[in-house]
Amino acid sequence: MHDSMDDIAKQAHQGSVAAIIQMLNQQLADDRVRTRAVFADGVLHLLCEAPVVEPLERSVLVNHIQKILEDIAPRNIRRVNIHSRIVQEQQLLWLEEISRNPDHLLWSQEIVLNQSNPLQQWIKALKSPKAEPRKKTQLPKVSSSRNVKQNPRFQRSLVAGVSVLVLLLLGGWLVYDRLIPSPYASTTPQEPTSPPTPVSPSTTAPSTTETPSDPFTEAVRLAIEADAEGKTANTAAQWLDIAARWEKASTLMNSVNPDHPRYEIAQDRVILYRQNSQLAQQQAKQRQSQ
Repeated sequence: MHDSMDDIAKQAHQGSVAAIIQMLNQQLADDRVRTRAVFADGVLHLLCEAPVVEPLERSVLVNHIQKILEDIAPRNIRRVNIHSRIVQEQQLLWLEEISRNPDHLLWSQEIVLNQSNPLQQWIKALKSPKAEPRKKTQLPKVSSSRNVKQNPRFQRSLVAGVSVLVLLLLGGWLVYDRLIPSPYASTTPQEPTSPPTPVSPSTTAPSTTETPSDPFTEAVRLAIEADAEGKTANTAAQWLDIAARWEKASTLMNSVNPDHPRYEIAQDRVILYRQNSQLAQQQAKQRQSQ
């Protein structure tokens, strides 16, 4: 469990939007605040939702989120636009929705994250608890090796060597961070905003036997269709059809090759589209029980 949390923290520090969302939701769970995020045009857009207004008090929530993000220190993310609203039943393409209807929000505020000192990051990493080493098979002990390891001079040499190695790694990281551009620095392309083609509610989801030439484009098309149908769906069958489309879109995003120019966006959309599929399934169950 400790190793899993360390992996999530590392991914969040590298700029993974999915890992950042997971860490925010864990630390805001006691306040019953749930977040969603999209990285677009060099800005991390955060949507904070809660069942009541009290946990969404502006000054407290903004300060709390800024502290969490500055502790994470995500690479190449400096501007964060925080939006707040009461939790809604349907949470699909929320960034496009609040852009069209900003009056539905309680408030919005943009913050700029302070860039932490690399030396402070190194000290913080040294102070962080380390995972307990795994038990290894006991081997016969050699008395001469044991005596050498217990020698104070050997221990001091070992500590000095490790310190030099850490400093060299830190220097290499600083050179890499300043000289090699990150893929997050480029403008993230957004989903097309052209009107979707009308689809009959009775139309079933596309066949899974055909593999599209560009799974990213096909997934975006399915997401737009599912979002449009979700605004008019009334029956359980229609909601099941929408859930199938979201699930198919998530599967297509997951099949995008790592060398695809939009691979990072696709990985974030895998989780978002799967969550939308689950919400649509919940809607279908509610209609069946009525």
